[in-house]
Order: sequence, then C-alpha cells, then structure tokens
Amino acid sequence: MDRFTWGAVATCVLAAGACAAEHTPDGPEVVKKNVKDGKAVLVDVREADEWKDGHLKDAKHLALSDLKKGVPGEQLKKSLPAGSIVYLHCGSGKRCLAAADILKKQGYDVRPLKEGYRDLLKNGFEQDK
Repeated sequence: MDRFTWGAVATCVLAAGACAAEHTPDGPEVVKKNVKDGKAVLVDVREADEWKDGHLKDAKHLALSDLKKGVPGEQLKKSLPAGSIVYLHCGSGKRCLAAADILKKQGYDVRPLKEGYRDLLKNGFEQDK
C-alpha cells in the first residue's frame, strides 16, 4: 500500500474508535437547577476508588468500566429514572463521553459534562462528605 492508502486506513480506524457523544452546552447553573427540580440526575462515571476519595452530593455512581461490561437494565432503571436528563461527569470530561455512547444506545437522554469533578466543585456543586 502507498502512503495515501495507509493514511486513509489509519483515519478510518481512528474515527471508528472515537466517541460519537459530545459535551452538553448546558452550563453548571442549568445542571444544578435541573437536578434540584427533579428533572435530571447527576451520574459520576469515575471508578470506585475515585468515588470513595470524594464525590458530589446527590450524585449516583456508575463506573465506566461497569457500563462497558454491561449493567443489567433493571439496575440502570433504579439509578436512572425514566424520562430524566442524565448528566454524566468524570475526572476530566473524557470518560463521560464513552459512557454517554453506551447509555444513549439504551434510550437515555444523556448529556455529558465537559467539566470534571474538581471543576464542578469550583462551580458550586457540593461535595458529599
């Protein structure tokens, strides 16, 4: 194969592995209001050790690694109320995109946040102690 063909192959492989989800344009104040009003749920997709080191008040925990393995639908229904907006966050805003792809396929209104855990704390989200 020539360089052009290899370049096209590499582009296709990289594109196939990329996340289709995009960060939500909803800002921190909109997210806080929707969660407070019961229209949305906040979900932390970091791993269990990160969650134990600190997490946001009222957030639910669904680790990306568990989502990749396949969380049973009944368990998801308990964590993610039907008809609710599901705001996802992680450490830096990247893992929540992969988690969003998984949950979107299951019909959830998923909105991954660009802000990571520490940024959300700086934006006035409360830490659960």
